[in-house]
Amino acid sequence: MLAPLGAMLKPVGRGALVCAAAVLLAACEPVAIGAGGGSSGPRVDTSQPVRVALLVPKGAGGGGGVVGRSLENAARLAVADVQGAQIDLEVYDTQGTAAGATAAANAAIATGAQIILGPLYTQSTSAMVPVVADRNINVLSFSNNTAVAGGNIFILGQTFDSVANRLVSYARRQGRSSLAVVHAADTAGQAGRDAIVSAAQRGGMSVATVQSYPLSQDGITQAGPRIATAIEQTGADTVFLTANVDSDLPLVVTALPENGVNPAETRYLGLTRWNAAPQALSLPGLQGGLFTLPDRSVQAQFESRYQAAYGSAPHPLAGLGYDAVQAVGALLAQGRSDALSASALTQGSGFSGASGVFRLLPNGTNQRALAVAQVQNNQVVILDPAPKRFGGSGF
Repeated sequence: MLAPLGAMLKPVGRGALVCAAAVLLAACEPVAIGAGGGSSGPRVDTSQPVRVALLVPKGAGGGGGVVGRSLENAARLAVADVQGAQIDLEVYDTQGTAAGATAAANAAIATGAQIILGPLYTQSTSAMVPVVADRNINVLSFSNNTAVAGGNIFILGQTFDSVANRLVSYARRQGRSSLAVVHAADTAGQAGRDAIVSAAQRGGMSVATVQSYPLSQDGITQAGPRIATAIEQTGADTVFLTANVDSDLPLVVTALPENGVNPAETRYLGLTRWNAAPQALSLPGLQGGLFTLPDRSVQAQFESRYQAAYGSAPHPLAGLGYDAVQAVGALLAQGRSDALSASALTQGSGFSGASGVFRLLPNGTNQRALAVAQVQNNQVVILDPAPKRFGGSGF
C-alpha cells in the first residue's frame, strides 16, 4: 500500500519534492535574509485609476508558466469583482528568474506602478528588494517564506506559523499539554520546526522533545526507534510532524507506530495538507490525526467562478493573485489617499480572499483563517471550521 508514495522518497534534498507539491513553494530556494527598508506607500487619488503591477512567471518553462498564467487569470477575476475602485492592472513577465523579476520591477516602477503584486518565487522576491527598498512602494509577494518578509515586502503565501498556531491552539483547548516536534533535517523541516516551537511557546504547550531524521527512506527507518523512545520517555501527548504528504509523511507515520507511538493515544498533528495525496488518507498512522485546510466553502466558490470564466480549474496557488487584488481594491474602495500604505495594508479587520479571510501583519507576514481537519476512517472531517472574521474563535 505504501509503495506508490514511499517510492517517491530518495536521498535527495526536499526542495524539489516540495516544489512539485506546490504547497511549500517558498522553501525551494535559499534567500537573502532581511528584506526592504520600509515604506509608507504613495498617496493615491482614488477618483482616478490606480496603477497596479502584477509580476508573474508567464514565460517560465514547465509548471512555472502554468502557475503564472493562473495567477494572472485570478487577479483579473478580482479586478472585475472590485466595486468602488478603479484598478489599472499591468502584467509583467518575470520569466521565473531572479533577473527577470528585477527587470520587471524596474519596468513597473518606471511606468508608474503604485504597488507591486508578486513575484511568485522567494529568490525572485529577494532579488528585487534593492529595486524597491527606497522607492516608497509596497510589494505583496506570493512567497510564503518569512525570510523575505519585512520592510516594504509583505508575503501572501500561507506560512508555517499560521498552521502551527492554529493547531497548537486547538490541541491546547482539547487538553493536550506537551508536544514532540519531529522534522526532516533539511531547510523546510527546520523552518517548520522553528514555527512549531514558537507556536507552542505562544500557545502554552511545552516542547517535550525535538527530533530530526535524514530525508531518506533508510534514514527515517533507522531514526524511528530513537524518535519513538524520546517521545515515550518525555511523556509527550502530541506529535507535531513537518513531513510532506508526497515524500516523507507515509514513512514517518509508519515508522512511529511500528515503534510504539500509538496515534490513538498520542495525537499526531501535521504542518502540511495531508489530503494533497488522497491515497495517504488510508494510512493507519494518520487516522485521528489533525491538519489544517482553508475555508472550503469560500474556496469552492472561487474555483467555480474561475472555472466558469476560464474553462479550467485554477492552479492551487491562483488564489494568491485574487487575494492581492482584493486587498488593494478593498482599501481603494474606502476612498483613502493612504490606501496603499503599510498602515492601511495591515488593517486589523483584514480582507476577504479566495480561500477565506486573511490579514497582513506589520512584520510582513500574514495570518489566514484555517479549519482544523481530522482523518477519520480514511476521510477528511472538519472538526473546527475556519473563522469568518478576525477576533473570534480560531485565531
